[in-house]
Amino acid sequence: MLSAQPDRHRALELLDRTPYGRLSVSMRALPFVTVARHIVSGESVLLRLHGDFGYAQACDGNVVAYGADNLSDRREGDEAVWTVQFVGTARLFVPSGDDLERFGRPPRTADAAPFRAEYLCIEPQFITLHHLEGVPARQAAHSA
Repeated sequence: MLSAQPDRHRALELLDRTPYGRLSVSMRALPFVTVARHIVSGESVLLRLHGDFGYAQACDGNVVAYGADNLSDRREGDEAVWTVQFVGTARLFVPSGDDLERFGRPPRTADAAPFRAEYLCIEPQFITLHHLEGVPARQAAHSA
């Protein structure tokens, strides 16, 4: 059996290949999932969320789950699928200038409101990496 450290390193490496994932947390005992922009910084994952939803504030200091995959990034002939999920405690933070540059331009709007960025930092715990081979890329279906 392989040690967990190479899987952790590989999971963070794969996560760094895709810009968006899904953040999950419980709010008032109800689960919710939202999209977030992420970057990997050392052993941490930094997230950018829309501040007007209140999700970053709800996540601050709480255990959250985060996941990303390459399901929508595959091209014809690419039959490798990977998914990365992890849990960790989220903390609000102020990104550095380098972090902001790596995040890139934020969206203009979120649900028709001007996008207002808030940021979370998560140190992943309990990382899960799944890798499937031989999965054909889905072809878009066209109606006749």
